[in-house]
Order: sequence, then C-alpha cells, then structure tokens
Amino acid sequence: MNKKFWAATFTLTGTIIGAGILGLPYVFAKSGFLVGAFWVIVLGIILMTTKLYLGEVCLRTKKTKQLTGLAEKYLGKFAGKLMLFAMAFGIYSALIAYLIGEGESFSQLIFGTTGYAFYLAIIFWVVMTFLLQRGIEGLKKIETWGVVAVILIVAGILIYFFPQVQMQNLFTFNFKEFLFPIGVITFAFLGFTSIPELEMIFQSEKDKKFLKKSIVVGVLIPIIIYLVFPMVFVGIIDGEILEVATLSFGPIVALLGIFTMLTSYFILSFSLRDTFKYDLKTSKLKTFFWVSVFPIAVYILIHLIKMDSFVNLLGVGGVVSGGLTGILILLMNRKAKMKSDKKPQYEIPINWFIIALFSLVFILGVVGELMF
Repeated sequence: MNKKFWAATFTLTGTIIGAGILGLPYVFAKSGFLVGAFWVIVLGIILMTTKLYLGEVCLRTKKTKQLTGLAEKYLGKFAGKLMLFAMAFGIYSALIAYLIGEGESFSQLIFGTTGYAFYLAIIFWVVMTFLLQRGIEGLKKIETWGVVAVILIVAGILIYFFPQVQMQNLFTFNFKEFLFPIGVITFAFLGFTSIPELEMIFQSEKDKKFLKKSIVVGVLIPIIIYLVFPMVFVGIIDGEILEVATLSFGPIVALLGIFTMLTSYFILSFSLRDTFKYDLKTSKLKTFFWVSVFPIAVYILIHLIKMDSFVNLLGVGGVVSGGLTGILILLMNRKAKMKSDKKPQYEIPINWFIIALFSLVFILGVVGELMF
C-alpha cells in the first residue's frame, strides 16, 4: 500500500489519541461498560463521518486552508470566528485538564496521595513554560513516539492484566448515567485539525484518492483502543476508578498517564503558540500571555472554587469544541457541494436529516454535561 497512506493514517491516529484516553475508564465505570462501549462505537462512527465530510471540503478547495479559513470561505467571517473559538476552547480545556492530571499523578507517585497536586501542577507548568520559551522545536516529534508508546503500553496492559478481568464487570448498564460519557468520548475523538494536513501529505491528485481510506482506518484504530483500554480497568477494578485512570493501577501504569499528558501538553501548546504567532499576528508578550499565563490563571481560579475535575474539563471541552466544530463542518460540507473550486476524489452524501441527527447527538452531549 502507498507509503503516504500510512503516513497520513498514523498522523490522524496520533492526533486523535491523546490524554483523553485516560478519562475513559472513569466514565465507563460510572455509566456501565456497555453504555461506554455503545457511545465509543456511535460517536466513533459519527466523528469518522464528520472527518470524511471535512476531507471532502478540503478536496473541493484549491487553496490549502485550515479549519478557520475553510469555515470563513464557505460560511462567512462569523463562522470563521466561531471555528476559532471552538478550537481555542478545546485546547484550553485540554491544557487545564492536563495541569490537573499531571498534578494529581506526580503527587500520587511521589507522596502516595493527591494532597499536593496543586503545588506540583504549578511546578509542572513552570518547567513546561521554560521549555516552550526555549523553543525546543524538536520536542514536537515526541507526539509520534508518544502515540507508538501509548499503543504498545496499552497492548502490554491488556496482555498482562487480561487474565484478571472479571467478565461480569463488563455486562453493566446504568441508564441514569446514559449521557454522561458523551463529552469525554467526544473529546477523545477530536483531531479535526489534522485533516487539512492529511490532504497535504497526498500531494498529487492521484494520491488524494487514499484520503478517504486513510481517515476511516485512522479513526478505526482509536475506536479499538478506546474499547480495549477501559475494558481492562472496568474488568479488574470492581468499584471506583479514579478520574485519571492510570492512578488506579499503581506507579508503573501511572507513568503512562504522565507521559501521555506531557506529550499532549507540548503539542497543544506549540499549536496554540503558532496560531497566535502566525495566524493572529500577536506580539511575543501577548502570545506568552495567551499560551502560558492564561491556562495557569484559569487553573488556579477553578482550583480555588473547587471545580478542578479532570473528567469534567475533558467533557466540557469535548461537547463545546467537538460539538460546535462538528456542526460547522456539516454546514461547510453542504455549502461546499454547491460552490466547490474543483471536483473531489470522493463524495459523502449529506442532507438536512444527517445534519439534524448528528447535531442532536452533539447537543445531547451538552445536556449530559449539564446534568452531571
């Protein structure tokens, strides 16, 4: 198979699989494994289809544009601003969630309790800010190795712990918490920003025919991992699973969580910095404020008002960022079909019923977050 196909596929998989995976066992345990598995499959298919719609929009557009530019081109300037807000909201939610998660992980690892999480989160932020300001661009490459490591460690956890899985723990269903997993699972399937990058990987018009298959396979891999990873935790732990799931399995597995959140924190921070620096043309001082100071300020605030929940932040980030981005993409695709620059290598049918159905699921995610 075409080498560019695999390069694009793993780029998408690498963008999707981040620290959101660490919140899945908690929501699976709370809602019941069958509920969590149901939403992984349903949301996986919906968000795969949405990414296919976005890929088609990219193929219909002559000039390479990112999500904000595509939204502005097909839906107007206000839609472009909405898309920018959705992307920024998702990134900030993730960065703050990672500060919470890293603080709890380091505190548990060093002191055996999460009582020092706030102080260790501050220390983590100081170190990350220092490294980001040093401009260590090579650290961007840790994303690829980070994903490989996560896949290998998840496989290792499955092989090592599978004999301890109690099958009866997997046949659970809590209808009262049916909507609860939507936010975190939606967050775990984000990665829309990589689709324009995939289209650029397939440089020739001939190669672009692989984009559709690349998106399908690139999302199927996370779907499988998102079913296997929570299965091990819920199957073994008959009781409360911590919000940062890797803390439930001792220090070695906790290192997986630390590593995953660290790589994700770096990648998102670099992405945010480049957006302010190159797209919004902000000064160095303003860029520093929005990339580094703003997230820690919000973290301190939510800590003071006792709302620093890892899972809640992932959930809110998922329903707001993922839901708004998804709805905009659906509308963009419909408009692009009417006024495209060129004929795409593939087309996915769309109508108002599909737009309404997908939008309803995204709105249910908001309802689920408000309820819980």
